[in-house]
Amino acid sequence: MARFFWWMVFLCLVPFSPAWGQENTRPQLQTRPAGPEKVPPGGTDRQIILDVQVTDRTGAAVRGLQKQDFSLLDDRRTQKILSFQAVDPGTQAVKGATPAANGTTLSSSAGTAAPPVEIVLVVDAVNASFKDVAYGQGQIKKFLLQNGGRLAQPVSLMVVTDTGTKILEEGSRDGKAVAAVYDSYQTGLRFLNRRTQGFLAASECFDISLRAIAELAQHEQERPGRKLMMWISPGWPILSGPDVDLTTQDQDALFNSIVDVAGGLRQARVTLYSIDPLGVEDAGGTWIVFYKEFLKPVSSPSHALPGNLALQVFAEQSGGRVFNASNDVTTAIAQAAADAEVYYTLSFNAHSADEPEEYHTLQVKVDRPGIKIRTRVGYYAQP
Repeated sequence: MARFFWWMVFLCLVPFSPAWGQENTRPQLQTRPAGPEKVPPGGTDRQIILDVQVTDRTGAAVRGLQKQDFSLLDDRRTQKILSFQAVDPGTQAVKGATPAANGTTLSSSAGTAAPPVEIVLVVDAVNASFKDVAYGQGQIKKFLLQNGGRLAQPVSLMVVTDTGTKILEEGSRDGKAVAAVYDSYQTGLRFLNRRTQGFLAASECFDISLRAIAELAQHEQERPGRKLMMWISPGWPILSGPDVDLTTQDQDALFNSIVDVAGGLRQARVTLYSIDPLGVEDAGGTWIVFYKEFLKPVSSPSHALPGNLALQVFAEQSGGRVFNASNDVTTAIAQAAADAEVYYTLSFNAHSADEPEEYHTLQVKVDRPGIKIRTRVGYYAQP
């Protein structure tokens, strides 16, 4: 592959600092007060907070678990669970909460309200055609207008375009109002189409998409509580293949980007979901499962590939899901949103790392048969 192309890609990958971009391109992300929490929503490098989905063989949520039902392993070493929350449906009540050892309050006494889980809908107008974005818009509106527009959780709506990321609505429970804002929004896009415009268009989509997810993760770190971020997109290009020849510098840049995005999502307490609006149109192609080749976490720069930065990879590694075989985007959003109804939150203190960006594998277990658990698969520790 031409060195010019890879230099263009990786020069774009490096600047994930808060100061990237100029006034015309930087997403103008609004902020709101972070609330009483003394640490980022997802913890610090020392304290790790995990949101855990527990389901049975049928996929139904398992209720009523207690702290003693869980065990947590960090690189196969059992860790003490410092705090525990069991969140019940509807009321968002916290039961059986225990304080963290360092005095940080992750929840209040049993029965009091936990911070509401927020649904963050991200419309990807970079990696899909105008027709597909319009179809997704109709499906999103169906979700927003269910139950007369009364939303179970607050919803934020954001749009990623080739000129930046825009917040259309933030934290609203009024589905009708959110749908009306979306209807009135005029994108004025030039809609990059990665399927027809070749490598340079693909690299541009790749760059814009990674900038957007990094910026949104940073934005969500300033806000309390858990977020379910649903990215309505076929995913950005997976710039990997048998002819890709990466230098050590290329792999260092890729690894730094992987660490930044994964760490940002964890500290923001974001569970990510990839929802493909193309549905059955994409289902016949092998490329929609290509991301599975890159699900193994990257522990060092020498193993880093562009495919490790795929939307679907970040989604599964965050404990979220990938929806890519149905045109029913409304149902996919609702199924993802169901993760806000019943879940458990654990925290523990990580061991100090021997070196920067040291990868640690996480495993949460429940001592019951037929149980399936989804949570974050690991984290990058610091000395």
